[in-house]
Amino acid sequence: MDLIKQLFDVVLHLQEHLHQLTQDYGGWIYGILFLIIFCETGLVVTPFLPGDSLLFAVGALAADPASGLDIWLAAVLILVAAVLGDTVNYSIGKFSGEALAAKFPRIIKQKHLDLTAEFFEKYGGKTIILARFVPIVRTFAPFVAGSGAMNYRRFMAFNMIGACLWVGIIVPAGWFFGNIPVVKENFELVVIGIIVVSVMPMVFEIWKARQVKPNAEGERREATGE
Repeated sequence: MDLIKQLFDVVLHLQEHLHQLTQDYGGWIYGILFLIIFCETGLVVTPFLPGDSLLFAVGALAADPASGLDIWLAAVLILVAAVLGDTVNYSIGKFSGEALAAKFPRIIKQKHLDLTAEFFEKYGGKTIILARFVPIVRTFAPFVAGSGAMNYRRFMAFNMIGACLWVGIIVPAGWFFGNIPVVKENFELVVIGIIVVSVMPMVFEIWKARQVKPNAEGERREATGE
C-alpha cells in the first residue's frame, strides 16, 4: 500500500520530482528517462509506470532554462526508448507470449490481453499507433502483436510512426503549455486530466464490449428458443 501511495505521489507531482532528479543526477537524468520509458513500453509487467504524463512533464521542465534539461536530447532518447521497448515487447510476445501469460496470470492479466485484442480487432495494425496514447494497452499491444497478430516488418512500421507521434505531440505540448501560470499552478490537475483523457478510449471499449455481450446473448436465446 505504501508503494502505491508513493507511486501515486510521484505521478501527481511529476514535474517536482523530475526537477529534483535533474538537480541530483545531472546528465544521468537522460538515462533515467530512457529506462522508465523503455520499461513502460518494453516490459509487459510494468504498465503502471508513467508515460504520457512523464512526456508532458519533460517538455514543461525543459522549457525552463534553469532546469538544465535539453529538450532535444531528452526527446530523441525517449523516442529511441519507445521504439526499442515496443520491439523487445514484441519479441517477448512472439517467442514466449503464451507461456508467460499462463505462468504469470496475476501479472499478465487476461483481461488486459482481451482488451488489447479488441483494439486489434477494431483498428488492425493501427492499434500499435493508437495504443501509444492509451495506458495499459500501450504496454500490451506489442506483446499481443508478437503473439501472432502482426508480422515484424508491418509492426516496426507502425511502431516507429506511433513513437514519433507520441513523443512529437506530447513533449512539445509540455514545452508550450507546461509553464503557463495556470497550468504550472495546477499541475496535479493537469496530470489527472492527461490520465483521464488517455484512459477514455479504453473505458469506452470496455463499456461497448459489455453492451455487445448482453445483445449477443439475447440473440442467441432468441435463435434457440430459450
